[in-house]
Amino acid sequence: MNRVPRFLLRHRVSVEPYLGDSAYGKQYGPPVADVPALVAETVGQVRTPDGREVTSTAQVIADPGLVCPPGSRLTLPSGRTTTALSVAHHTAPGLPVPACTEVICE
Repeated sequence: MNRVPRFLLRHRVSVEPYLGDSAYGKQYGPPVADVPALVAETVGQVRTPDGREVTSTAQVIADPGLVCPPGSRLTLPSGRTTTALSVAHHTAPGLPVPACTEVICE
C-alpha cells in the first residue's frame, strides 16, 4: 500500500479514541500522543454520519492505520481540543495515489 509520505505529515496531534457512552458519560481510550498528521484549521460545512449538517473547523490527514472513530477527542498543534465528526479511510489499490485517513473535526 502506498502511504502518505512522512515528510508531508508536519504536525503532531493527540488522539483519545471514543469508546462509547456509559452511565457516567462519554468514555475514551488512552490518549495516543505525537501522531504525525497534516492539519488544516479551516471552516466548512459537513454532514455527520447521522445526517446533521454542522460546521467543521479542522481537517486532519494521517497515516492509513489511525484509530479515530467519530466522537474521538483530538488535540491539535494549536493546543485546541476538538471532536471528530467523521472519519474517512482513503485507499486506491493499484493506483499511484497515497492511502490516508481523513478526520473532519468540529
